[in-house]
Amino acid sequence: MTKKTLLTGGIVVSMDPAVGDFERGDVLIEDGVIVEVAERVDAPDAEVIDATDRIVMPGFVDNHRHSWQTAFRGVGADWTFPEWAVAMHGTVKPHYQTEDVYVGTLLGRLEALHSGVTTMLDWYHVAQSHAHEDAAVAALRDAPGRSIFCLGAGWGTSDSVDADIRRVRSDLAGDGLVTMALGLRGADDTSMDTVARELKLAAELGLRTSLHVDGDGASGGDGTRHPVADLHEHGLLRDTTTFVHANGLSDEELRMLADAGSSVSISPDVELKMGFGWPMTGRVLAAGLRPTLSIDDVPSVGGDMFSTIRTAFAVQRGLDGGLRSRDLLEFATVDAARSCGLDARTGSITPGKDADIILLRADDLTVFPVTDPAATVVSAGHPGLVDTVLVAGRVVKRDGVLVGVDLPALRTRLLASRDRIAAAAGIPLDGTWRPRPASAA
Repeated sequence: MTKKTLLTGGIVVSMDPAVGDFERGDVLIEDGVIVEVAERVDAPDAEVIDATDRIVMPGFVDNHRHSWQTAFRGVGADWTFPEWAVAMHGTVKPHYQTEDVYVGTLLGRLEALHSGVTTMLDWYHVAQSHAHEDAAVAALRDAPGRSIFCLGAGWGTSDSVDADIRRVRSDLAGDGLVTMALGLRGADDTSMDTVARELKLAAELGLRTSLHVDGDGASGGDGTRHPVADLHEHGLLRDTTTFVHANGLSDEELRMLADAGSSVSISPDVELKMGFGWPMTGRVLAAGLRPTLSIDDVPSVGGDMFSTIRTAFAVQRGLDGGLRSRDLLEFATVDAARSCGLDARTGSITPGKDADIILLRADDLTVFPVTDPAATVVSAGHPGLVDTVLVAGRVVKRDGVLVGVDLPALRTRLLASRDRIAAAAGIPLDGTWRPRPASAA
């Protein structure tokens, strides 16, 4: 039988100009797919979810997060990028067991769902073993969200990942909510021949790719590095690649990305705190690209899209007075969905798309009264407003609580994971840990 769900009486922010917004609207869902959005929908045989005093909008899309690091939330708030790299990749990563990858990934994905991120690309670079990869995939399957497992090689390795990519791609074929992408290493970590081979493999397997890139170096360089120009010269720019961060790229390189149809993922909190430079939001727009937004890592910053949106908005307004609040919602929904190749399925409340929808409390005192819903979400939104979350029409959070999740048990497992890794790595957990990069030793 057809399963029908009616979201009724909400403040609908569809993020689809053809659908529009409604001060009071209904959304009808059939078998997980949006079929009608209107001021009023008659569906007497549908299960009703009362959306009164709720903002009804598409779930957020985070296209770049390293959730395996969740157990070390907050410990890197004061770190620079070199310190983070030494800490996470050089100090703790070698001690990660499969349980650590599983529980960190699962809690990280559940946190994202809890705060309204219905689609998340999990950029995996633990690169320990097949079992570690399988643990991450299992965690994403056990979290009821739409997830993309982005498998890449570990930093500093030139080993071929072809066999791993094929193995995991075969395992995820037809998996539904959990799909796959390929994490490119780029010319800084490997040769152009390797980049070309990995792009060829991605095309063969129908995978999108994601690549960390900057122009001058994360700590500020002399401006002599031109990674995108190098890729362009070798014919290696693709409309299926998302370039993460992109701080320091020249305007010419940004136009190369625009001409190729590539996308850019900006992680403003991490970029500002770790010394990458100003987030590229305005320059990306000026080059003809649509920016997208991502969290990056929770050892350094908060894991919710609301704060990420607010940082990106405030910084760009401070730099040039540009952007409107609705631009930021587009970056975090429809534009990010497009960067993941999922814009036909998610990113807006559009008939024919999957019902990836969040309901935010409009009666909460931190946002009441809601006069302009889009502006309210951008200027004052926070995870505490996320009342209900649907993924492909399935309610995964109701009345502010994740459905069917044993959080006490998972918290216990995550603490045990953190404490075991810290003991094995010989690091304190009392706030005094300050990694020392080789250049600072």
